Amino acid sequence: MTIVTALLVIAIIVMVHEIGHFVAAKWQGVEVQEFSIGFGPSLIGIKRGETRYSLRLLPLGGFVRMAGMGAQDEDQDNPRGFNRKTPLQKVEVLAAGPGMNFLLAALIFVYTFTFVGLPHAVESPVIGEVIKGKPAYEAGLKAQDRVVAVNGEEVSTWNEFVTEVRKAEPGQPISMTVVRNGQKIELTVRPEFDREQKTSIIGVRQTIEFERVGIWDGLKLGFYQTFHITWLLLSGLGQLLTGAASSADLAGPVGITRMIGDAAEGGLVYLANFTALLSINLGILNLLPIPALDGSRIVFAVIEGIRRKPVEPERENFIHFLGFVFLMVLILLVTYNDIVRLVRG
Repeated sequence: MTIVTALLVIAIIVMVHEIGHFVAAKWQGVEVQEFSIGFGPSLIGIKRGETRYSLRLLPLGGFVRMAGMGAQDEDQDNPRGFNRKTPLQKVEVLAAGPGMNFLLAALIFVYTFTFVGLPHAVESPVIGEVIKGKPAYEAGLKAQDRVVAVNGEEVSTWNEFVTEVRKAEPGQPISMTVVRNGQKIELTVRPEFDREQKTSIIGVRQTIEFERVGIWDGLKLGFYQTFHITWLLLSGLGQLLTGAASSADLAGPVGITRMIGDAAEGGLVYLANFTALLSINLGILNLLPIPALDGSRIVFAVIEGIRRKPVEPERENFIHFLGFVFLMVLILLVTYNDIVRLVRG
């Protein structure tokens, strides 16, 4: 189910991206030869007018094939080819894909804020979720248990509860008093050491409540959230380029699939918000000036506008080919990192 959910999420994000290119190309009068979700052999396809709509074997991508984007002579001579459009028209078609990814993220946030609500952490020490396989789960803690004491120390807030747990030595038993259905229950939990947080944990999450907002506030907050996350991701990218952040933190298809599965376990709201985050990631990635991506093609369109003539198609396509090879190697490297992290737990 994790794999199926991940494929659906990725397919939605890619489809929205390609719809952006498709609509903008049609708007500018470009001949669209194929609209495809996925790569590899075609599983199913249907032709409507001049465009073939297809679903391919590997759903980790997609494309809109337009006349005039290749180096073939017949494409270059097509009067409705992409190459015959002005630099500004080319930029509009190329930027429409990433733009749709940002719009999708904003609409998801608007929906969740308006119809589900803004998430607020409950300050009282009430267990919101018990993670399966963790010490709290093994000890018998359940969601909605209210913790009143840890090792004999009374706790009245979530922070006090977390502080007492972190004081404990990993593997050493701690006593917990919880109230469940009006009755006090004594439990013994053996915390484990968390490598990421570098502290003792028992595997519980805080209770989250949602407060709905009006549609106008939801619109403002949704678009602000999209802008805020975009800025944070760009800042992280800057740290990655300067060496302030480690490239080992990059996730590939395996890592993303695992994160989608984790989000799905939290419920539809968490999955929707993570989908928005992935959509923003895809929008940013495609705007980077990396050959074979939209950002690189936008750079070539800008160069054409400055030079008053396009770069030779053979040279541009060779550069995009090198970029595609680079991206494939990068995907293999981050996938290897994903598998290593998965094996190490």
